[in-house]
Amino acid sequence: MRINIWNDGEYKYEAAYGFIPNIRTYLHEDDAIRPAMIVVPGGGYCMVVNAEGEPVVDEFYNRGMNVFVLTYTTDITTSVPLKMQPMNDLSRAIRLIRSRAAEFKIQPDRVGICGFSAGGHLCASISNHYKDVVDCDPELNKLSNRPDIVVLSYPVITSGKFTHEYSIISLLGFEADLEEKEYFSLEKQVTADTPPTFVWQTVTDDLVPVENSILYVTALREKGVPYCYYSFPNGRHGLSAANQRFKDGDMGEPYTFEQLDRAIEAVRNGTAVNLSKERYEQLIQQFGATPEEAPQPDNSNPMIIYEDVAMWPELCAKWIKEIWD
Repeated sequence: MRINIWNDGEYKYEAAYGFIPNIRTYLHEDDAIRPAMIVVPGGGYCMVVNAEGEPVVDEFYNRGMNVFVLTYTTDITTSVPLKMQPMNDLSRAIRLIRSRAAEFKIQPDRVGICGFSAGGHLCASISNHYKDVVDCDPELNKLSNRPDIVVLSYPVITSGKFTHEYSIISLLGFEADLEEKEYFSLEKQVTADTPPTFVWQTVTDDLVPVENSILYVTALREKGVPYCYYSFPNGRHGLSAANQRFKDGDMGEPYTFEQLDRAIEAVRNGTAVNLSKERYEQLIQQFGATPEEAPQPDNSNPMIIYEDVAMWPELCAKWIKEIWD
């Protein structure tokens, strides 16, 4: 079931093109009251990739959680800096799910978030800055937006030396000042109140250097935050749940690409907001001037799943049980 997280008049991001951030629900059909997990896929703050959606849902759902996938605000055109909007989306999703705990049959004091890559950056952002996000709905604002537990999968963390530059550009724009970059350099924002956090990464990650995770867990340790960290020796970026479904290419419905699709349509028909000529040409080359001209995906380099990496969901589940029990 899809649920838009913003009501009419509440959501005003300029480059949305009719998209409204939403959650998809994956609920057990029984009367058990269960922990909740919000899955937050990555995509460099340019898109929300479905490969880190339903394959991940399976891992938490099959271990007894009720699960939600958040499709949050992104910008493939890099023309309207996102700033606080993705955090606003995740904060609203957490509060909304807690407000409907009875309907969703979840424990409101056991709401976790699990982010991948840039989605990991978003999860770490709300973990440290949740007090800064005030909801426009006064009733929802009475509810906590602090997650009870956080899972970070090969996360973007820093805006410094080891950053994933394009994620930070999409988030803050090309002219972000030092204060903004420091605010979203999350190894510098950890406090003793940061929620317990599970982090995993591969040493050979080809897009987000492993130093991102190392910087973050070092900060967690210094602040006394309970954490667990696994650094696997081999594996490329974007391994998602590293399960058989992911390996088989079964990513589920492509609903997370809605805003991307709307934005590319706007690029093609000339209605995109503040789009530079250079970015227009890049996007036309990447996606084609029409849907028929869109390049076909290259599947010649299959994703290798290492046995140790495939263990992360089970390791994570055991750690969560230790924290919550």
